[in-house]
Amino acid sequence: MSIKAALRDLLAGEPDETPAALYASCVAAARQPAFYATYGVPDTVDGRFDLLLLHVLLVLRQLKDEALRQELFDLMFVDMDRSLREMGVGDMSIGKKMKPMLAGFYGRAGAYEKALTETGNENLTEALSRNLYGLASGISPHAETIARYVRASVESLAAQRQDDPAEGRVAFAALD
Repeated sequence: MSIKAALRDLLAGEPDETPAALYASCVAAARQPAFYATYGVPDTVDGRFDLLLLHVLLVLRQLKDEALRQELFDLMFVDMDRSLREMGVGDMSIGKKMKPMLAGFYGRAGAYEKALTETGNENLTEALSRNLYGLASGISPHAETIARYVRASVESLAAQRQDDPAEGRVAFAALD
């Protein structure tokens, strides 16, 4: 599905069910109040974007269907485009705003993927501190808890039936 088609479907209220269900699960997980109230993730556009991106990346890691992976990715950025427009960003500025968001996506994807292939949570905690909390150096006191949540979510997603994500169902770990 092209971004143009995804945007048309999203604006018409008729996105493809599977990527839309996956995306909705990611949005719901990223909007858990505990991330902001208990674990100190800034309740800002950037904080919410980073949590959404993290959850989408966790789902993308599990999807085997390349077309579905692309549809989920496209839907996320169509929604980002829509959100920017709702915040008053004009047509001429959308590209300037989207470019750093795409770069952020790929940068975080690389950092999280590398950290998730390693044993231990040191690099994952550092990546989360940098991205979720904006710390250039040092570790957020809550980043270790979120790193454990991310690892548990990876396990939860991996333990699902192979057909679940392909049918739009995913289950992240509980955030305690």
